[in-house]
Amino acid sequence: MPKFIPYNYDQHSMVVINYADQLQPGTFEHAVHYLISEKLDLSVFYPKYRNDEQGRPAYDPAILLKIVLFAYSKGITSSREMAWCCQTNILFKALSCDSEPHFTTIANFVSSRSEEIAKIFEQVLLVCHEQGLLGNELFAIDGCKLPSNAAKTWSGTHAELAAKRDKIRKQMRVMLKQHVDLDETQFEADKIQIQRSMQTLQTLDQAAERIDRFLKTSSPRIGRGRRGNEVKSNITDNDSAKMKTSKGTIQGYNGVATVDKKHQIVIDAQAFSEGQEQPALIPVLDAIRARYQRLGISDSIYEDGAVVTADTGYSSEANMQYLQAQNIDAYVPDNQFRQRDARFADQKNSHPAASRADPTVKPIFAASTFNYDAAQRTCQCPAGQSMQRRAIVEREDGRYESFEGPISTCRVCPMKHQCMKSPPRSNATSGRGRQVVFKLPPPTGEPINGMAWMKQRIDTEHGRTIYSHRMSVVEPVFGNITHNKHLKRFSLRGQEKVQSQWRLFCLVHNLEKLQRYGQMAA
Repeated sequence: MPKFIPYNYDQHSMVVINYADQLQPGTFEHAVHYLISEKLDLSVFYPKYRNDEQGRPAYDPAILLKIVLFAYSKGITSSREMAWCCQTNILFKALSCDSEPHFTTIANFVSSRSEEIAKIFEQVLLVCHEQGLLGNELFAIDGCKLPSNAAKTWSGTHAELAAKRDKIRKQMRVMLKQHVDLDETQFEADKIQIQRSMQTLQTLDQAAERIDRFLKTSSPRIGRGRRGNEVKSNITDNDSAKMKTSKGTIQGYNGVATVDKKHQIVIDAQAFSEGQEQPALIPVLDAIRARYQRLGISDSIYEDGAVVTADTGYSSEANMQYLQAQNIDAYVPDNQFRQRDARFADQKNSHPAASRADPTVKPIFAASTFNYDAAQRTCQCPAGQSMQRRAIVEREDGRYESFEGPISTCRVCPMKHQCMKSPPRSNATSGRGRQVVFKLPPPTGEPINGMAWMKQRIDTEHGRTIYSHRMSVVEPVFGNITHNKHLKRFSLRGQEKVQSQWRLFCLVHNLEKLQRYGQMAA
């Protein structure tokens, strides 16, 4: 029989561990420990503590911040799991110096320290600047829409929520009537069914009361659009909003990040509770200017030559006018940018399936095939027929002139099936002919609007070159945060708390850049 080294589980052993030895230079945990212990001023956390003379000692904010940042770097957002790691994981024990804070202490630290976390974010940004990691030459702005800690089923306008409450109460009345009918019987099976239904009734009653309480204590949310229509509220997290993404509609927030090109350092991180990105551009630009002045990096970062890029979601007349008035060297294309680029002229031909979802639908004549004379204000269709001038429409990006073909001409035109999706029948006496719209040039001597100003910039060879850097600057940051750090949804509720969590994840990203490219202590 072979011989083995004997072992015995029923014995005691002492393992001597030096926590400082566990934090090896060059690792992320060492970078977190060194920066928080040696570089950052954590006195910003002190004013909220009231235990100078009375009360038990509190956990040092340095310990809690190290735990949270290291946990986020591992994709851990649950405060219970963080507390468990402090008890079982040697790296968490080393960072916390064998402290074992309760999960409620960790959760409260993350959710109630938004102002302090914002100041820590700026301190780390200043360290990045001192170590030469900021180029301050090109900033890329973009947003990452993530689900919130709230369900879409609890969303709706006040009228929709009231209708949902009434529907629940109607369902309860029907169930109560069934209970009365079943209560007269003596069968055991019916009594079991009544007991289960009572539990359902209790759940429905709580849901109806929850909706009713929300309607009585909150006001309708009004959108920022020109129409000022009511937008959907959410009972669980009324700051969150429904947003369209590539994976469908979500109830969530838009985490907007501004990234410096040199080493992809996040210089600004904010969470917005709107699906539209246009309202976020001006607050982000103002926040960057104020932060650079506050940190002493630059009194006017945009006048010093910093270039700003953002995608088409941030394009609006108000934003372009702001960029023009502030003299910001920005490149924000409109949604027709690629169609004007000759390099993408054959894109639809090379990708027919992507450009047209239904292959059975025949293409119709585009506006470019119509003969429009801007000077004479006339238009002829591809068949050579004159069209009637209808109206001039004022839009955000300029003035447009509309034309319409007479129904008497369009109904007998041999090219009507190529020109209209639903062409009129030959014997039709009512209806409308083909309609087409053209943009009018600005009057002579009148300054061009913001959208036209940006089109002139973005359509140049220099503008296209600058804008081509945007995706390679900002998208890897979102990939690191959402994929590597596993941020698939925000775990907190309320815009202020969500913004704090978003900044912490962006802070983890910046710390990784400091670890790799910064000058860390050995």
